[in-house]
Amino acid sequence: MSNLIRFGVSLDRELLTQFDSYLSQKGYENRSEGIRDLIRDALVRQEWEAVDPNEERMAVVSIVYDHHESDLPGKLTELQHERHGVVHSALHIHLDRHNCLEILVLRGPMGSIQDLGNKLISTRGVRHGKMILTTTGKNIH
Repeated sequence: MSNLIRFGVSLDRELLTQFDSYLSQKGYENRSEGIRDLIRDALVRQEWEAVDPNEERMAVVSIVYDHHESDLPGKLTELQHERHGVVHSALHIHLDRHNCLEILVLRGPMGSIQDLGNKLISTRGVRHGKMILTTTGKNIH
């Protein structure tokens, strides 16, 4: 017997039209998959907002910067080495003669991840940065 449960949702026609357009743009085959992903995303956000700052979490941080800028690569590397236990993996890509993209996978206590991610993104000279928060997935089905 399947664990799937069906339920109905009432929506305004315009909202449903917008949702269907969103699903189409994202490549979803049906509404159920889109709704499941939205629910999972909400559960991940809820888990991140949990009270215990020492509980293990994960995040991906991406930053773009000019590697010629005033010892910026050294500053970014130093931040990562200061928190080596949180940096699980790093990928460095040369975008052109000046710009680099770094992608870091962070794993550890929520507070440590947020602190490192925010410091990397806000470092003077970083042109763009983004942190995507997630969980280890153990509580998401």
